[in-house]
Amino acid sequence: MAHRLHLRLLTWDVKDTLLRLRRPVGEEYATKAQAHGLKVEAATLGQAFRQVYRAQNHSFPNYGLSHGLTSRQWWLDVILQTFHLAGVQDAQAVAPIADQLYEDFRRPCTWQVLEGAETTLRGCRKRGLKLAAVSNFDRRLEDILVGLGLREHFDFVLTSEAAGWPKPDPRIFHEALRLAHMEPKVAAHIGDSYLCDYQGAQAVGMHSFLLVGPEPLDLAIRASVPEEHILPSLSHLLPALDRLEGSTPAL
Repeated sequence: MAHRLHLRLLTWDVKDTLLRLRRPVGEEYATKAQAHGLKVEAATLGQAFRQVYRAQNHSFPNYGLSHGLTSRQWWLDVILQTFHLAGVQDAQAVAPIADQLYEDFRRPCTWQVLEGAETTLRGCRKRGLKLAAVSNFDRRLEDILVGLGLREHFDFVLTSEAAGWPKPDPRIFHEALRLAHMEPKVAAHIGDSYLCDYQGAQAVGMHSFLLVGPEPLDLAIRASVPEEHILPSLSHLLPALDRLEGSTPAL
């Protein structure tokens, strides 16, 4: 006899799901550079950052851990290369800026909690669900979540740096399930990336929800994600959980 699905665990992406940067990266870099006597256009730095970040992530994925780097070294290198690409050739002048920026991005004032995040997390807690953050982030995430008042909602926080594998690698999801002592069929993941969050969780047998922003969703993605798995905002999650638990039999 089939029984109603009873979810017991929700895992959460963090950046652009629960929180985001208060200002674009280029603006943060430009402001800090100006405080150190260097004038560089924010737009130039933003464009350079995107290019450097993609290249660094390709050459040294997951903060270069398998290449013997620390996440701090990885990020300092990204910042130095960003300024170099933006036209600042003096690495010695950029070094203190890089150190300061690394620390600034640890501070909660650099981030803001997205609308509906706290209310939704509290609502999930009231349902008795176990909650965990599963994020492609580095060791600074704990400090950020504590500072923003979100850490108390989670039973544990699992970063890709701590796990050793970034989403969508199935091993980070399996590690989260192991830490929670849960089977995939009673767990669901929420995130804004189709590849890393939605597909990554589905691949290990978890349920998943795709949080979408104000921009139109790619047609190919929309065609492959059931409407009931799409969240226009975090406030849509609790009703979506009701629908999932009411319509899916547990095996």
